[in-house]
Amino acid sequence: MHGPRDSDPGTAPQGLGEVSPPLATEGDDSVGYRGVTACAAVGISYRQLDYWARTMLVVPSVRDASGSGTQRLYSFRDLVVLKVVKRLLDAGVSLQNIRKAIEALRSRGVGDLAGITLISDGTTVYECRSPEEVVDLLQGGQGVFGIAIGGAFKEIQGSLSHLPAEPAVPGPAEPTEPAAGDELAARRARRRAG
Repeated sequence: MHGPRDSDPGTAPQGLGEVSPPLATEGDDSVGYRGVTACAAVGISYRQLDYWARTMLVVPSVRDASGSGTQRLYSFRDLVVLKVVKRLLDAGVSLQNIRKAIEALRSRGVGDLAGITLISDGTTVYECRSPEEVVDLLQGGQGVFGIAIGGAFKEIQGSLSHLPAEPAVPGPAEPTEPAAGDELAARRARRRAG
């Protein structure tokens, strides 16, 4: 069993006997994704994910870490927000301005996220809901870029198609076999057995 961290930041996700349920969609909170899966789907490091969770930028909505032995579980919507944060950072927006933008996104429901486009000049982040708003922003002569949240939904769905998920509500505890290459888990299992 891992500690509060899902895995070492440098390791690839390993299946521990999980059965991948049908792919989650934007409104499906019946499954959650572990930290290593979220990192792989979004394209960030585990260290970034952990920092963003600890500083309350993007907190896992299915299950937060609550002590030793628990693991964070991120919803599909959380992964979309993580992808938006990464894109804004890649575009040079400060973490402080990203926090303000994410707070605005949090105030909306999942259905609204697909229709939002974020526009930024690298300093400020704007929300754009119609073509007229884009025109108004561009009249100032400032160069901007846009992030269509609907595109992030599709990217996350594609990334998750081959990554493990687990039920949001844990079932009865079952002993699991350690994954191949998980030497520490194998030693613990041998110690318990005999």
